[in-house]
Amino acid sequence: MSDPLRHLLSLHDFEAAARKRLPKPIYAYISGAVEDGESERGNRHAFAAYGFRPKVLVDVSGRSTRITVLGRDYAAPVGVAPMGISALSAYRGDIVLARAAHEAGVPCIMSGSSLIRLEAVMEAAPGTWFQAYLPGDDAQIGALIDRVAAAGVSTLVLTVDTPVAANRENNVRAGFSTPLRPSPALAWQGLTHPRWLFGTFLRTLARHGMPHFENNYATRGAPILSASVLRDFSDRGHLNWQHVAAIRRRWKGQMVIKGILHPDDARTARAQGMDAVIVSNHGGRQLDGSISPLQALPAIMDAAGGMEVMLDSGVRRGSDVLKAMALGARCVFVGRPFNYAAAVAGQRGVAHAVALIVEEVRRNMGLLGVVELSELDADCLLRVSDV
Repeated sequence: MSDPLRHLLSLHDFEAAARKRLPKPIYAYISGAVEDGESERGNRHAFAAYGFRPKVLVDVSGRSTRITVLGRDYAAPVGVAPMGISALSAYRGDIVLARAAHEAGVPCIMSGSSLIRLEAVMEAAPGTWFQAYLPGDDAQIGALIDRVAAAGVSTLVLTVDTPVAANRENNVRAGFSTPLRPSPALAWQGLTHPRWLFGTFLRTLARHGMPHFENNYATRGAPILSASVLRDFSDRGHLNWQHVAAIRRRWKGQMVIKGILHPDDARTARAQGMDAVIVSNHGGRQLDGSISPLQALPAIMDAAGGMEVMLDSGVRRGSDVLKAMALGARCVFVGRPFNYAAAVAGQRGVAHAVALIVEEVRRNMGLLGVVELSELDADCLLRVSDV
């Protein structure tokens, strides 16, 4: 019997495969952006605005994709971005993603909006980073940070671009909601997608019970079908840099701010003692019309000083990775495609997806005339169009 992964040749291929496997509301939650999708499209167009200027007759036989991020060595500059409720699209999704990254030697960030306890993920894949959405008050924030530290997390990522709920109309149109609301249409979607129904949802219920939001607080959150789940996504509009400063004083490990697009925020993050920032527009899932991270990157680099800068949103090819690194990013993170890969083939699917993009990085380094990733700079690129 032929291996179905043999026909998946790029990260793009996983989306079509996942769309067949997943119920429409679950697929829509992963794939969708907000409003008119301008930011999501802009993320891809930004990479196309740059062309490579390769150098030839360079001995690239000894090229290496290895990189150091926050003092730790990794096999490649491509990591797994945090993705909420991934255990609803793939059985034990957070563990699947973290284990695949751990075995491939690349970084992984676990989402705070997850349905598996972070302690279980850390046990399965030590070294996984944890991304937190801050709760509503100081006492809850402190308790959550202490829990994350006790779990053995060494790198804390604060996502800061979600002060209010985004306008995700596509979720409503597709029948996805938080909390999930049982309905005949949702039941039909389950019945018409039996591999997901039996392989993910019913398997989870049988072995682990009803999924809960496990990591928004120090204590267990609400079940995914409960109306009280909205408490876990309460308005964060009052949160500000003073909360970040308090966490920095409390947190003894490495600390990263994710969701930076303005150089002033990068300067503030550096002044507050952050170890790194991730330039991101949340994959086009928050403010529609926001600039792409690649567009924002040069100004962020100027403001960052010695602070490490990473990037996510819209990365799909090894060429995207190299373009971001040429403009200064230390590494990049990929979201949706790895989620699709987990839905299609579990940990094996994620491992295949990681291997595909890492090999693209390695191949394109050779074609570009680059032996070490540290050689990449803006001289490797030429802006060929306006986005």
